[in-house]
Amino acid sequence: MENLTDDRGYNQVWADAKSTRVRAARRCRYLISQMAFDSSKSLMEIGCGLGTNAYLIAKATGLQVLATDLCDPFIEEARRNNDLPNLHYQVLDFHRADQLQGQRFDYIVGNGILHHLYFRLDEALTRIRDLLKDDGRMLFFEPNLENPYVYFIFRYARIRRWARLEPDEMAFSKSFISEKLSRAGYRGIRVEYKDFLLPGIPDFLITPSIVVGDMLEKIPLLKRASQSLFISAVK
Repeated sequence: MENLTDDRGYNQVWADAKSTRVRAARRCRYLISQMAFDSSKSLMEIGCGLGTNAYLIAKATGLQVLATDLCDPFIEEARRNNDLPNLHYQVLDFHRADQLQGQRFDYIVGNGILHHLYFRLDEALTRIRDLLKDDGRMLFFEPNLENPYVYFIFRYARIRRWARLEPDEMAFSKSFISEKLSRAGYRGIRVEYKDFLLPGIPDFLITPSIVVGDMLEKIPLLKRASQSLFISAVK
């Protein structure tokens, strides 16, 4: 399972593969299913990478989408390959208030972003809340520390180096992020075990992984081994 590195040399974006595309489409459909939207509403994606998710959401919803990332080469490629009239890209650190000039959003979304901010998570969640409009919603997929593969990748130094993880990134548990969201003042907090489809797997395993994963998500104990957590909370 290969990643594309950012301009600092850390793995950030899964390399293109059928399983990666299927996974992205499934996640975007689930994000969209959690929104009550019309074309007047706005959405910001944090850590958009090459713009795949932002493109899928903007195309399906008609929302005004601002897709942001810290990596300038990623944003340049996103502009070349995933362009729409209602989709705009910006190299941006969402922590910096001066870069958004008072903008507020109905939705803020991300895919594997918050765990990069593990040691600044309280600050990050507060900042995201400030960027939401009243009753705005944040929606994120994050790696689930209870998944065996995720646990070993994040917990062992040698494997972390092999995976080219950033020094500060760390997966987290459902209880951990739920408590952090509560302390940051969110309401309507919902954290679900979600998705057993790993990016980069051989094509012949995609359908079986989806079928089995969808069944496992319904079994209380086994769903805890899901690859990700789906996080939803309201300002």
